Amino acid sequence: MSGVYDDILHLARPQSKKHRPMPMEDRAAQFLPFAALTGYDAAVSETARLTEARVELDPQEAERLGARLAVLVKRQQEQPELSLLYYVPDARKAGGAYVTVSGRLRKITDFPRCIYLTDGSRIPIEDIVAVESPCLRENMD
Repeated sequence: MSGVYDDILHLARPQSKKHRPMPMEDRAAQFLPFAALTGYDAAVSETARLTEARVELDPQEAERLGARLAVLVKRQQEQPELSLLYYVPDARKAGGAYVTVSGRLRKITDFPRCIYLTDGSRIPIEDIVAVESPCLRENMD
């Protein structure tokens, strides 16, 4: 089976005498997909990211939380270990997320109403929904 290109089929590819061959990495870049909608994938990902709505504590839960915080105020000099569940509003869209942080209590302030931990964390009291600590178990029993 003789073909039309049999005479050139096994010849070497022509090389330019003026220009060096393009490196393989640069050649591969020519064939990367074209992103006509720059940022589209990021926008879709951001829209798909889920957030949680802030839950309002009922009066009984709020009172229980207040009592637990009052115990911590009295015992803050001891720097007790504690774990806080609190709400962090999302910076980009409606809603937020509930985050748990653990550490040692440094201080509780009235203005601003915050809890400070020894690691430098600052948690606004109005965002806190739950507090756990070994010193609370002793006082609440």
